[in-house]
Amino acid sequence: RGDADVLLVHSRKAEDEFVEQGYGVNRRDVMYNFFFLVGPKDDPAKVAETKDAVAAMNAIAESKSTFISRGDESGTHKKEKDLWKLANIEPQGKEWYKEVGQGMGATLTMANEEGAYTLVDSGTWYAYQDKVNMKIVLEGDPALFNPYGVIAVNPEKHPNVAYNAAMAFIEFITSEEGQKIIGEYKKNGYQLFVPDAK
Repeated sequence: RGDADVLLVHSRKAEDEFVEQGYGVNRRDVMYNFFFLVGPKDDPAKVAETKDAVAAMNAIAESKSTFISRGDESGTHKKEKDLWKLANIEPQGKEWYKEVGQGMGATLTMANEEGAYTLVDSGTWYAYQDKVNMKIVLEGDPALFNPYGVIAVNPEKHPNVAYNAAMAFIEFITSEEGQKIIGEYKKNGYQLFVPDAK
């Protein structure tokens, strides 16, 4: 639609499709963090005993433990759907699966209130962990890697975009200075992102 000049996003498959369809140009890697599966401290589905995301999703489904999904087609929601697909599970319509159509903070708060599991990016977790009575139940699986990219909107498709400004932003965020700012940004003592411009 041309509502933005530049995108800073974290759904690589969707990013590649956006560029391949001609809507975006000059996609570059910027940074990464990780997704965590988080849940109640008593971990009723015993997710912490699993070794990978597929086993974790199976444990949640088999125990019918409540799972709160963002349900908003964000990068996090797309990753969650990919994890269910990898586990060969279709959770939509199940009583234990709730799509809330909210941002990450609201989703995490709801999961906390309902004693549920959810998928959260590490940056949001570090910002909210002191506000919820939850714990990380799975981390470190390569399937939970969360890369961020930056893409200029193609001025040939959307002539009204500020392409030069978009490229100036891309040059800055991928520059040594921009990458240093990203690497030094912390919340509650935790580094939220790892710079990854190439």
